[in-house]
Amino acid sequence: MSFKSLNSVLIILSLFSQFCLGADTKNFFDLDAISIDGKKINFSGYTGKVILIANTASGCGYTPQYKNLQAISSKYSSKGLAVLGFPSNDFAGQEPGTNKEIKKFCELNYKVDFQIFTKLPVSGSNIQPVFKWLIEKSPKDISGPVKWNFEKFLISKKGQLVKRYRSGISPESSEVISALENELKR
Repeated sequence: MSFKSLNSVLIILSLFSQFCLGADTKNFFDLDAISIDGKKINFSGYTGKVILIANTASGCGYTPQYKNLQAISSKYSSKGLAVLGFPSNDFAGQEPGTNKEIKKFCELNYKVDFQIFTKLPVSGSNIQPVFKWLIEKSPKDISGPVKWNFEKFLISKKGQLVKRYRSGISPESSEVISALENELKR
């Protein structure tokens, strides 16, 4: 079996297993996803860490937020934070590249070393299970579908969604940093 075929099978199995979990999944750490390199990542490996998730795109006006996400990752990873990026081409075709191209773009332009996952939808009928869970767990005041690139979600050490931030809020804003630091202290 070729690497491409194996990668496709892994993605399908991951999506199927997460679909079966669906809304009954109470904890973020019960989920998994496929990395941009094609490896299955069980989120149970992040248990006890605070997680900041962003849906990303390389051709968006918010793309410079990669720099902010990397800065946060560099500053807080040793204190228990994991930043996770999920590329998607859902909004105005602003992430047309392959996984290989996305990874190269992130490394060359923003020196990204936090975990990036395979490009999948974050909205619509084919939404990836991670974002299905995030949307279902979003606070009522900001619930609903992901509206654009670079929405951010803050997950507690216990695997519960704590906060959700729309695209226009910088990852390095005082609002995000304050919530993140509070979660790291818990």
